[in-house]
Order: sequence, then structure tokens, then C-alpha cells
Amino acid sequence: MSETTPPPANPYQTVQPLSPSDEKLWATLIHIGGIFLYFLPALIGYVLLKDRGPLVRDHTRTALNFQLTVLIGYLVGIFTSWLFVGFLIVLVVAVLNIIFSLMAAIAANRGEEYVCPIAIRFVSA
Repeated sequence: MSETTPPPANPYQTVQPLSPSDEKLWATLIHIGGIFLYFLPALIGYVLLKDRGPLVRDHTRTALNFQLTVLIGYLVGIFTSWLFVGFLIVLVVAVLNIIFSLMAAIAANRGEEYVCPIAIRFVSA
């Protein structure tokens, strides 16, 4: 006779919420990561962490919306670079990416909500 283990009561793991300090940390890191890796940290953070707490959900959504807006700005700059105005667009977008990502990271580290004034809202609540 072979012994079998009974199936688990819940085959899907429930998502454990993050502590407030962990929420602040992840939200801050996602905004800072956007400076160097563009929309990837925001996308990965939104997919993996959005159900782990309200602060991290709001900040990952904000970061994803902003980084997608930045991506559009870079694409416009690249496609208009043959007009020479594109190089200026890319430079302005890069500077705005750094400024607004740092402002959002500071707000996230304080546990405050932040909405970027120039971001297009692709992902909503």
C-alpha cells in the first residue's frame, strides 16, 4: 500500500502584504530604477508587487505611467533626430526623467503619494 499526501486545501498561495517599510523601499527602488533601466523596473514592479500594499501599488502604477510617457518622448526624439530638434527632445526627456523620478522616489521614501504632472495615464486604478 502506498501512502499519498492529501492535496493542499488551497492550491494557490495567498499574497502576503508588505510591511510599510518594505513598501516604501520597493516604491523608492522602482522610481530610482526607472532612471537607469527606463520602464522595466516599473513594469516588473507593477506586475509583481501591485497586490502587496496600497503604497507600492500607487507608486508602481505612477512609475509605469511616467516611464511609458518617457518612452514615447524618447521615440519622438529619435524619429525627429534627422530634424536636429530630436536631439534636444531626447536631452529634455532624459533630464525630466531624472528630475521626476527623484522627486517620486523621495515621496515614496516618505510614504507620500506622488502623481507626476506630465505623465499620461495608461494604467489606472
